[in-house]
Amino acid sequence: MRKGVQKIFSEVAKTYELINHILTFGLDILWRKKAAHQAARANGSLWLDVCSGTGEMALNLSRLAGEKVKIVSVDFSAPMMARALRKKDMKNFLFVLADARCLPFPDQTFDLITISFATRNITPRKEILDKHLEEFYRLLKPGGRFVNLETSQPSSKIIRKLFHIYIQLAVKYLGFLLSGSKAGYSYLAFTIPRFLSPEEFSSVLRQTGFRHVSYKSLFLGVSAIHLAVK
Repeated sequence: MRKGVQKIFSEVAKTYELINHILTFGLDILWRKKAAHQAARANGSLWLDVCSGTGEMALNLSRLAGEKVKIVSVDFSAPMMARALRKKDMKNFLFVLADARCLPFPDQTFDLITISFATRNITPRKEILDKHLEEFYRLLKPGGRFVNLETSQPSSKIIRKLFHIYIQLAVKYLGFLLSGSKAGYSYLAFTIPRFLSPEEFSSVLRQTGFRHVSYKSLFLGVSAIHLAVK
């Protein structure tokens, strides 16, 4: 399963960022900025952006971080990371090629961990989601913040149904036309409608041990920013 997902993101790396902007009508740019502003309230000097992809969230964080803050960007896809490395403002980052389920850092290393539009892709089963969240929890210092930006499930049944129809029509078919990767956007269209509601994901965070768990729904509930503290 992991190798399959890794292959998918390697296939779509070249057009991934552009297609995200098109499919969300540019709202994903705004959502990342909002999540970054929430995340940048963290104290400390070492921040981790996990499943960093082409580095959009890491770049947003860097624009808000103080001079003493070091940002580590982690992803398991070399082509995705290569796209991030090409950005001129990414020169002072530490890039690490690693799987989010087993990260090569000691316990209590980071003051902040962020993840954007990737949690749904590491959750084919609840026990796998639990392992990832436990890993993030392990790496945070006491009092450290976890910020998760992800697609969500609108509370309105009508809006949720329309959202899922849009995902099937736009993400699956338009994504394929623009990227050439049928498997990639079929997979993404599969994961989005099946991700947890904000209440369900909040409950999972609490079960992991996080406290002060909260969330902010975005654009009728199709996306959400989750905040939690170790």
